[in-house]
Amino acid sequence: MKPLDQVRSTGAYAPDHTAKVHNKFDTRRSILEELRAFASSVPDFRRLDKGNIRHRLDDIIMLMILGRIAGCIGRAEILEFGRYNLNKLHKMGMLKNGVPSEATLCRVENGINDTGMADRMQQFAQIFLDRLLNACRVIEIICIDGKAERGTVQENGRSPDIVSAYSFNTGITLATEACQEKSNEIKAVPILLDKIDIAGKVVTADAMSMQKDIVEKIRKKGGDFLIELKANQPSLRYGVEDRLAGHIPVYSYSEDPVLAHGRIETRTYRIYDGLDIIADKEKWGGNMTVIEYESSTVKKSTGAYTSEKRLYVSSMPTHTPKPGIFVRNHWSIESMH
Repeated sequence: MKPLDQVRSTGAYAPDHTAKVHNKFDTRRSILEELRAFASSVPDFRRLDKGNIRHRLDDIIMLMILGRIAGCIGRAEILEFGRYNLNKLHKMGMLKNGVPSEATLCRVENGINDTGMADRMQQFAQIFLDRLLNACRVIEIICIDGKAERGTVQENGRSPDIVSAYSFNTGITLATEACQEKSNEIKAVPILLDKIDIAGKVVTADAMSMQKDIVEKIRKKGGDFLIELKANQPSLRYGVEDRLAGHIPVYSYSEDPVLAHGRIETRTYRIYDGLDIIADKEKWGGNMTVIEYESSTVKKSTGAYTSEKRLYVSSMPTHTPKPGIFVRNHWSIESMH
């Protein structure tokens, strides 16, 4: 008898394996059930008394959600996904009258109240966020980022800018806020922060969010922040830059060199106490940690050397281990544009 057969014959293998299989299917079933509950919670805006409604609204919404999860882009791909998986969808009790037309999908997309849908999606996302974070027990990183919605045009001819709060740990978008102009992102961020729980979490953002009101709100809600310093706050940015030369970092560290795109990059982080570096601490609600990031790059083919420095400020204490992880994780979100 082979060793694995001996283990199976004792019964020690089968129950554990069976439990894992059942757990996997129970998890899938739970997610689908909660997705269906979410889709069913959207009010049906259609004229149901007309008698010509062939498809349930929650079926159409589920088709759009599952299609997007599968990577479909646009209505045509979502419908193709539905046709290909129609038998599976039937077994789930969906789309009993077949796949809807593209015109039907278009009417549903245009008829749903965007604000109401976003609020429901936020509540739905919070369910999974709490579950996942309880499982992994790590500091949650919330990335605030704005981008233009290409393919959507407003009455003024511009694409709307959407500011999102994204949970890096779980991959879930927690909340969104639309703004008419790129410059309005500053006003949208405090509204966005009011929609989510940031207590005990680290909020990362680009330099546009280095505003007194935004920093104050993050502190008051019990969160920490890490924000890049740029010329939009000139006195803070250049004041910090000038004073760094005369100070010794609390500690510094370098990450292992990384080879990518034909370049060898080494990243070094220097962490400073901002007590004697930041002049206007009262404006920002107290002292901040200053993080100097330096990227040294060598092009493998030519040996050409380049170096770049960036500055960040954070409400996290100076002894926070390896804050570079928060810097890099925010870059990964910006690169998704």
